[in-house]
Amino acid sequence: MQVFDLKGEVRNDLGKKATKAVRYAEKVPCVLYGGEANVHFAVLDKDLKKLLYTPNVYLVNLDLDGKSYGAVMRDIQFHPVKDTILHVDFYQIDEAKPIVMEVPVQMEGLAEGVKAGGKLTLQMRKLKVRALYNAIPERLVVNVSHLGLGKTVKVGELSYEGLELLNAKEAVVCAVKLTRAARGAAAAAANN
Repeated sequence: MQVFDLKGEVRNDLGKKATKAVRYAEKVPCVLYGGEANVHFAVLDKDLKKLLYTPNVYLVNLDLDGKSYGAVMRDIQFHPVKDTILHVDFYQIDEAKPIVMEVPVQMEGLAEGVKAGGKLTLQMRKLKVRALYNAIPERLVVNVSHLGLGKTVKVGELSYEGLELLNAKEAVVCAVKLTRAARGAAAAAANN
């Protein structure tokens, strides 16, 4: 897992008025959970965007007024109209406790169904996993070379060492769908 350094300043004034002042200064109010006490802090909006708008999974090294914390991003709230970042929750990691994170899925290989004229689709871009933070990979690789026309890969069929998948077992991760051209070719072959 990659490490992302993020600097912030601890907030002592909480409440609606103080939060508005933080946002007016182009900062985002954040909370760090999971430690002995919750830590309220603010980070610059532009620094946070480098962390949010990427498909990668990061271990965030928070530097809050000289004190360092290891954390992962847990939740983000956006403004419903302007789409600006309103609030971010971070979770402090503990080497002994497992954490829950969403990890991106990457397909590998050329599916047999694609060679036969089908179309490969990725239904779930991320899967929710539970593991110790140092066992979480940057991406989950799914081999699709064995998939034929109309076949799917479900969450229950996947397994990774040291990871527990938390999504529904029957949820489809990726599938090879029949295209119109493949259906037409199959129908023409059946009529002849």
